[in-house]
Parts: sequence; structure tokens; C-alpha cells
Amino acid sequence: MEPGNVTWPSEFLLLGLSEDAELQPFVYGLFLSMYLTTVLGNLLILLAIVSDPHLHTPMYFFLSNLSSVDIGFTSTTVPKMLVNIQTHSQLITYAGCITQMYFLLLFSGLDTFLLTVMAYDRYVAICYPLHYTVIIHRWLCGFSVLACWIVSVLISLLHTLMALGLSFCSHLEIPHLFCELDQVVHRACSDTFLNDLAIYVTAVLLAIGPLAGILFSYFKIISSIRAVPSARGKYKAFSTCTSHLSVVSLFYCTLLGVYLSSAVTQDWCSTAVASLMYTVVTPMLNPFIYSLRNEDIKRALRGLLGRATGRGPADPPR
Repeated sequence: MEPGNVTWPSEFLLLGLSEDAELQPFVYGLFLSMYLTTVLGNLLILLAIVSDPHLHTPMYFFLSNLSSVDIGFTSTTVPKMLVNIQTHSQLITYAGCITQMYFLLLFSGLDTFLLTVMAYDRYVAICYPLHYTVIIHRWLCGFSVLACWIVSVLISLLHTLMALGLSFCSHLEIPHLFCELDQVVHRACSDTFLNDLAIYVTAVLLAIGPLAGILFSYFKIISSIRAVPSARGKYKAFSTCTSHLSVVSLFYCTLLGVYLSSAVTQDWCSTAVASLMYTVVTPMLNPFIYSLRNEDIKRALRGLLGRATGRGPADPPR
């Protein structure tokens, strides 16, 4: 690109998955069904937690926040994809792209920090059960979630302001389904050294740091469970962690897959598909993981559906 062509862009072109017109109805239906499933599933989890007094505990308070974040995470990308497919246009305005990038950073950071806080909650519940209510009290829960929001907002704001300081060239194509930070930064014509440095530092903060905390928590949890004498006691103790551990594994495995695919292959389509896994698929599967592997959630959902259909939760089926 010639230095003389530097200008402020009015819009970007998102290349998407495929330009094949015959595939567009299938892709549209797939994204729409996944989005509706994600929103409905996470809303049901939220309603179940709010409506059941037995679930007004720290663990489910954090879970309700995670469900809210997952709805926002998916809503940042999928509606725009659906509009682009419906209108046969892959354009996104400069302001829209920067806004989408900001909220992607915000919700991905919140997901990471909330999963870490939930791991700490399980660590205290299993390793220090007699002191759980003293350590994990209401104020600590509120402060933890507030801290997650503050740090995520600051990180997102930092990257967004730094991206606004870049100069872009004309005919900007983003080989992706949405405006991801790395893709936007590397479309710039100006020097991106500080942006790249900030991205690497943030990667350590959002990935390695929280992951180390989660692994440490589960190392302590497994050590405590091994000390339980009965097999039934071990199963009961670990069963409270299986849902969270499944969500953590899914989130980090898909996130790792994105960066490995981008490092191993230059095929942008493969990288875009991998990105869909943690931005769309993981938020969609989280409600299923918690509802299928958690008896308290299943009981609350049965009660919620029973009230919605006009029967009490204890009423026999007709």
C-alpha cells in the first residue's frame, strides 16, 4: 500500500465464510438457530436462578452473570452476520466495526474473569466448607463481579482508543466474520508496534493469568477430594465442579484452537470458523452443560416450566 493513500475509512468489508449464493440460506438458518438457542438457553438459566430461592447462592450468582455475558457476547456478532446475509452486503461502517471490536473484547474478558472467580468459589466450597459462608459473602461476590467489569472495560477501552489512533488505507477487507482486534489492527497503514505490544500483554493478562488461577484452584480441589475417605463422598464433592470444569475446558480449548489455527495455517476461512467456536458455539453450549449436569438447575427449570404451563412444580402430569 502506498503511503499517500492513507485516509480515514468510512467502512470495512467483512469477507465472511463463503460467497456461494446457494450456501447463504443454509448459513443464515444455522446462525439464526444457534443465536436463538443461545439467547433462550441462557435466559432460561437466568429465570431459573432468579425464580428459585434455593439458587440464591454465590455459585449461581456467578453463573447468572456468566449467562448474561454469554448473551451479550453472541449478540455482538451474530445479528450483524444475519443482517449481512439477508441484505447480501458484507459492509460494516468504521464506527460499527470499532464498536463491535470493543464489545468483543469486553465480553471475552468478562467470560475469562468470571470463570476464574467461579473456580475460586468452588475451591473455597470444597477445601474450606466450614468457612465458606464467611469467606464467600455477599459483598465479596458483588465486589468480584464489579472488579471483573472494571478491568474488562479498561482493557477494551485501551485497545479501542489505540485502534482509533491508527491510520487506515482504502479498500479495506477484513478476512473474518466480524471485527476482531488483531484483524483490524493489521489492516492499518501506520505503525502498529504499540498495538501489537498491548495485544501480547493483554493475552497474558486474559489467558495465562486466569488459566493459572483456575488450574491452581483445581489442583487444590483434587488434592482435597483425594483425602475424602469414601468413594461416594469423593463423587459428591467433585460433582459440584463438573459443570464449571466442562465450561472452562470448552472455552479454553476453542480459544486455543483459534490461535493455533491462525499460527499454523494462512487460510482465513479456517481461522474464522475456529473463532465461531468460542464466540458462538461455546455460549450456546454453556446452558446445556449446566442444565444437564446440575440437579439444582434441572429442578429449578422443571419448576419454572411447571409454573409457565399453569401447573405447580409438584403437580403430577396429566
